[in-house]
Amino acid sequence: MLDHGNSRPDDIASLLAARRPGYSLPAPLYTSDAAWQADCKAIFGQHWIAVGVTCDIPEAGDVIAIDIGPASIVILRDDDDALRAFHNVCSHRGARLLPPGRSVVGKLVCPYHQWTYDLDGTLARAPHMGVDFDRSLHHLKPVALRDIGGILYACLSDDPPADIAELAEILEPRLADYDLRNAKVAFEQDLIEEGNWKLTMENNRECYHCAPNHPQLSLSFHAADFGYDPEGLTDTEKAEVNALLDAYASYEQYWRAQDMPFEAIEHTVGWPTNFRTQRLIIAGLGESQTPDTRAAVQIPLGNAGRPWMGDVHLWGINSWNHVMSDHAVIFTAFPLGPNRTLVRTKWLVHADAVEGVDYDLETLTSVWKTTNAEDAHLVGLAHRGVASPGYRPGPYSPYTERALDEFATWYVTRMQAHGYGA
Repeated sequence: MLDHGNSRPDDIASLLAARRPGYSLPAPLYTSDAAWQADCKAIFGQHWIAVGVTCDIPEAGDVIAIDIGPASIVILRDDDDALRAFHNVCSHRGARLLPPGRSVVGKLVCPYHQWTYDLDGTLARAPHMGVDFDRSLHHLKPVALRDIGGILYACLSDDPPADIAELAEILEPRLADYDLRNAKVAFEQDLIEEGNWKLTMENNRECYHCAPNHPQLSLSFHAADFGYDPEGLTDTEKAEVNALLDAYASYEQYWRAQDMPFEAIEHTVGWPTNFRTQRLIIAGLGESQTPDTRAAVQIPLGNAGRPWMGDVHLWGINSWNHVMSDHAVIFTAFPLGPNRTLVRTKWLVHADAVEGVDYDLETLTSVWKTTNAEDAHLVGLAHRGVASPGYRPGPYSPYTERALDEFATWYVTRMQAHGYGA
């Protein structure tokens, strides 16, 4: 029997091969240090990962440093207003240039020996290296970066998956009305979940748990949007489902007339870049994910000042997002260790919206701050369970957890494609 916490790298291939379709993963894939290191190398090191939003760095000299497992990158806007990303590593002896978080710089200066880089990554100054030293050979190592509809994706690989173009083609028109590139971050929250990153993503990909665990969020969600067993519905639940189907018929007619893309697009198993998107109806008063389901911000995002716009829902490899007419909530998850995951949440509003005048911060953020805390508790419960000797992989519901089965299948195939095949 494999020890849950100390699997060897050569165990990973056999664990992946042992995963039963329709079931959760073998325990060591969630709990072992070797699996975490393999995930950082094969998933976070070879795929397009959501890292932030364009409005994190609105002006030249704005920089944000982000840790992705053991790696670290800096994303900046250079003097020509171009977005760039580099490994957060000095080309002298490898020191980190910047700590995680935001800063404003004229140049990037290594704190160790003061090697200095222009914002295009070229080495501008290297003290005491001699007159024959060729600075052009020691620029910062670039990182592939894409701005898609105002959401930033980075890939650490020198050969990034080409199917990021599919995400751009689908997402750009869906997000065009909201102009997220010119929004602003009204609030940001970092939360540590005491669980493996895959459990974080599994938890996000189903709403089987929502009704009993997320009473506030459930006011703006239609549970039937996330699957149901048609044979197990009560008469009341059947009536609710039929009413929702009728509502979608009306909404989709309106969305089509308003040229608002709404169809569910699934780009999951069989693709390197895993994503799913769909325009969903917001429950209650239908305006936003707030305590009373009314819009929280008086100034709409971009050109989104129309009724019935719903929620543009987007899942990615390490992200999930809700974009509504008045604000957007952007989530990214980063693996800190086998049993710790950073969940970073950003609430975006129109750049001209003023806190206390155009929106109340508590109203804007309370639903998802509460939901994040509830989810962190659930992920902690799940991780403690999979780490115990009584765990065995359990079956996913074909009605409410199909997306989890697809995510686990995608994960296994992508790990195998990157050197962990049996």
